[in-house]
Amino acid sequence: MPRSPRPRALALALVGLVATAGLVGCTAAGATQAGGSAAGGGSRPKVVIAYQKFPSGDLVVKHEGLLEKALPGYSIEWKAFDSGASINTAFIAKAVDIGAIGSSPVARGLSAPLNIPYSVAFVLDVAGRNEALVARKATGITSIAQLKGKRVATPFASTSHYSLLAALRGAGLSDSDVKLVDLQPQAIVAAWQRGDIDAAYVWLPSLDTLRATGTELTSSAELAKAGYPTLDLGVVSNALINAHPDVVDAWRKAEAQGVNTIKSQPAQAAAAIGAELGISADDASKQLAQGIFLTPAEQASTTWLGSEAAPGGVGKNLQQGAVFLADQKKIDAAPDLATFTKAVYTKGFADVTGS
Repeated sequence: MPRSPRPRALALALVGLVATAGLVGCTAAGATQAGGSAAGGGSRPKVVIAYQKFPSGDLVVKHEGLLEKALPGYSIEWKAFDSGASINTAFIAKAVDIGAIGSSPVARGLSAPLNIPYSVAFVLDVAGRNEALVARKATGITSIAQLKGKRVATPFASTSHYSLLAALRGAGLSDSDVKLVDLQPQAIVAAWQRGDIDAAYVWLPSLDTLRATGTELTSSAELAKAGYPTLDLGVVSNALINAHPDVVDAWRKAEAQGVNTIKSQPAQAAAAIGAELGISADDASKQLAQGIFLTPAEQASTTWLGSEAAPGGVGKNLQQGAVFLADQKKIDAAPDLATFTKAVYTKGFADVTGS
């Protein structure tokens, strides 16, 4: 049965990757973590953004070039990733400056042995029905308890992985009671169509492909009500925050514009997101309806990011996620709440985003 790698083994595997980080990017005065120096050769400093192909304001920002317009003196590079685990690896290699990543991999990233020097600076969305556990109709499975002994796929170290473990626990099962398979979303769809797996926990847009021939057993919306909420977060390297806070401010403002477009101009948002995902605007609109998108004002509340004077609940959410991962023996131990509260960057958030 495929298993998630143990933290110490993962740390050893990353040593070689970090050692070669200088080949990927550089960190210097006048340069971003992953980009090049502004000095010499007339080259512009580069900001590298790791994004994932799920419906969010992040795709609006990318499609409409909002960050490029806000930072004409910078070269903006968008790199697509399949999961939060791969984005964590890219941060360790200093290959990216900003990333869209789920709360579970962020909790893991801020814990030993990874201890990634990044901070949460935006909430892209709160997971609702846009992440779910689905079984193939051909299996006859209609409850989570019936997954015992079955092959269940999910991208390891993702919010879906975290939610799957929580769903199994709620049904009186553990990960050892099923045959867990570590697959990325597109690979899950292919395995599903071949009949190689019985069920999967994954996110949009792959999720809707599975729903067409599957039975939904639970969703992240239901698990949130049971005490296991998950978020998609925008994280920024601490090196970028310290050296170029103006870039971080421009990015937060652009992300706020993306969310505001979803809320106030849904047709425009759906068209942009549909173009990025290669689906129709109508399908994109239906997918957006399954997520929960917070306005900048909501994000600035103590329920979520909060402020420097009054830290919000995101830090606690991450710490609770780390405790769960430790209980499941996916990390050795959960850091204290202060570690996660410190890793939420809110300086100037209200002024920058107009909240």
